[in-house]
Amino acid sequence: MAASRQIVSFQIAADPPQRLDKALSRDVPDAASLSRSRLARMIPLGEVTVNGAVVTDPRAKVAEGDTIEVSVELPADSHISAEDIPLEVVFEDDDLIVINKPAGMVVHPAPGSPTGTLVNALLHHCGDSLSGVGGEKRPGIVHRIDKDTSGLLVVAKSDKAHHGLAAQFEKHTVVRHYHAICYGAPDANDPRLRGVRGTNFEAGNILKISTQLARHKHDRQRQAVIWHGGRHAVTRSRILETFGVTPVAALIECWLETGRTHQIRVHMAHVGHALIGDPTYGGKRKLSNKAVSEAAVQAVRDFPRQALHAASLGFVHPVTGENMAFEAALPDDMRALLAVLRGAD
Repeated sequence: MAASRQIVSFQIAADPPQRLDKALSRDVPDAASLSRSRLARMIPLGEVTVNGAVVTDPRAKVAEGDTIEVSVELPADSHISAEDIPLEVVFEDDDLIVINKPAGMVVHPAPGSPTGTLVNALLHHCGDSLSGVGGEKRPGIVHRIDKDTSGLLVVAKSDKAHHGLAAQFEKHTVVRHYHAICYGAPDANDPRLRGVRGTNFEAGNILKISTQLARHKHDRQRQAVIWHGGRHAVTRSRILETFGVTPVAALIECWLETGRTHQIRVHMAHVGHALIGDPTYGGKRKLSNKAVSEAAVQAVRDFPRQALHAASLGFVHPVTGENMAFEAALPDDMRALLAVLRGAD
């Protein structure tokens, strides 16, 4: 069955760019939510007419007053099933939704986890309020947090929001701060950190880690620090609280200049301060019962996931232009771990 379509009509304004594709990008109505890249794909497909004639050359010339018609395929229902899964909604409007994701929830369906994901839950929660992202009625995922990381995530509900948010993530202007519990304490006074490649301390005892990241050569599920041929990655962290007379663990704040897969987890392991509970990068470290109580040793050993929480999120609303800022308190499991560690000093 042929897909339903709608026609977007408009006229080329004064002093147009020489090329059709650039003129369309400039003059297409905002309400159409058609990105430059999507328009560029539509021209060769014969979905654009100029004064009633189909034009497939993106370099074709246009003139002021030319009438443009773009045939837009209406969003199809997503092939992913909607599931009634409870969500903690922090904010929602017609264009986007901010979720406090629990640990254990995968963001997007994949061969190993086709159901029970955040996208399945959002399809049910948002229903008909999804106006369509990329030609399909689905939520627009512009960033992800790992399955066993908890915290804040923004998701687009419209094409316009999707393009605007994606651009902010690409420019690294989105503010993301995480809280984590790590082994040891990444302190400028620790001589072991002075020789670690890719690290330096900034004012305020802020540790800056700057490396490249790429898939591990022998384990495709892992990321690895490399120095050539990877993706640039920068993480900063500072200590919020330490545990043990000689610190054996710390609550830290981390913030991202870039957002690579497993970035905080890989970087903290690189500097010798892996996250407690991290099954991939944490190693088999054990706290000494001379430094902390046996209860704290046990709690750290039994913690079932990386102790990492996306605590704050800030961005410019892609439609209204308003500055948005959100915070999410630590989840119960991390608060319980901190309580045991605090009783161990």
